[in-house]
Amino acid sequence: MDQAADYLSQAGEFPPMTPAQEKRLLRKMDWILVPMLLTTATLGAVDKVAISTAAIYGLRTDLHLSGSQYSWAGSILYFGCIVGMWPSSYVLQRVPSAKYLAGCSIGWSILSLLIPACHQFSELMVLRFLMGCLEGIIVPSISLVIAGFYKKAEQPPRNAIAFAAISSVINGFLSWAVGQIPPDTSLSKWQYLFLITGSISLAWSLFAMIYLPDTPMNAWFLTEQEKFYAISRQAENKTGIVNKIWKREQAIEAFADPKTWIIFLFNIAINVPNGGLITFSGIIINNLGFDAVTTSLLNMPTGIMSTISAFLFSWVAAKWTNRRCFVTIIAACIPAVGAILVYTLPRTNIGGQMVGIYLLYTYFGPYVLGISLGQANTAGHTKKNVQYSIMYIGYAVEYTTGFAAMLICYCVCIGLMALYWALAAVLNTRRETSSTTSTTTMAPNNYASDGDSLAESPFADMTDFEQREFKYTT
Repeated sequence: MDQAADYLSQAGEFPPMTPAQEKRLLRKMDWILVPMLLTTATLGAVDKVAISTAAIYGLRTDLHLSGSQYSWAGSILYFGCIVGMWPSSYVLQRVPSAKYLAGCSIGWSILSLLIPACHQFSELMVLRFLMGCLEGIIVPSISLVIAGFYKKAEQPPRNAIAFAAISSVINGFLSWAVGQIPPDTSLSKWQYLFLITGSISLAWSLFAMIYLPDTPMNAWFLTEQEKFYAISRQAENKTGIVNKIWKREQAIEAFADPKTWIIFLFNIAINVPNGGLITFSGIIINNLGFDAVTTSLLNMPTGIMSTISAFLFSWVAAKWTNRRCFVTIIAACIPAVGAILVYTLPRTNIGGQMVGIYLLYTYFGPYVLGISLGQANTAGHTKKNVQYSIMYIGYAVEYTTGFAAMLICYCVCIGLMALYWALAAVLNTRRETSSTTSTTTMAPNNYASDGDSLAESPFADMTDFEQREFKYTT
């Protein structure tokens, strides 16, 4: 049984929630919880993408990195994500998700602070690999938190904000600031960059360890009545909130669910170009003829494009009911256009090349929508945990060849999302047909006012396969 059911069984009596109270509750969660998740995810990403800027400030020269070695220094982090994901997924099922996320954040912040002490390629590789092992938990843990606080229709725009790619903006500003440091200081500019980002990230991680909540039940900013309302609202999701018992059958179901692997492949295809963009974006822009400081500034709009793309398409998906797959397909077309521009325009066309690069960063919109589909269409806490982990491994697969390959990947994304849409529609049709012939008399819409129903069905920690009335978001 989900922990939400235990909480509701012991909660006091409260009057039905009014629309004004629900609006106030949403506003409180939006202004406190979401910014905390955004800050945690952003600082983890800043530590990750700082290597791109460090490269134009002397990292490759000081550590005597060849082209292939620098490429591996970027790639090794994602191998760390893949290796660290499985033990992290197992631990995440047994400990508070927000506390584990904050603990990992403390770890990768310390590793970032150690990077300036590197003197050779092997030392950098070890630190980057360990950072990947810890950073791999960012998306699964934040996805679990958002799924536990918000309804299905509310999740896409909150995902867009929590995972907003403003790390490039922050990294660009810090890079510009580091560029103002006189060249005769005792440390190289790239070393100052990691010291600054690591220190800020560590300070925030200690704060998050104390104040970042896992579920509405332990949200310090909610009253007891608001906690009750927040949990009651989740009944219509039928996905549960939290259950710390590892259920082997749910883990097996996550692997057997074809939706898991469609989103897994989708994440690979949408993020294959991302690996090269994160590692080489600074170098790509620098090679167009800009100096290091100007390159840092020109890199900042990449984060803005990613954030706008994620928020815009998530907002459309939330408003356009049961068209989330179609919106994702449309969103995937935009970075494909960027790949065409960069691939076909001559390098002398600086303006066109920059537009193409900025359009490539809109890949984040369809990626965030893919996360929201996993949140909306997966029930059972163990199954959600395992599926989120598999989905993130898809993100961690990196590729760094040409822009023609990027275009192919975006086309694959469109095809996979169309397949996911068709599968969800078929499953819904089968369940609707089955329900019309069923003799069950359970009323599906009385959860918000019936305490017994709240404790029994929506929070019974049953998977979407086990719930015959579960309706998939398309």
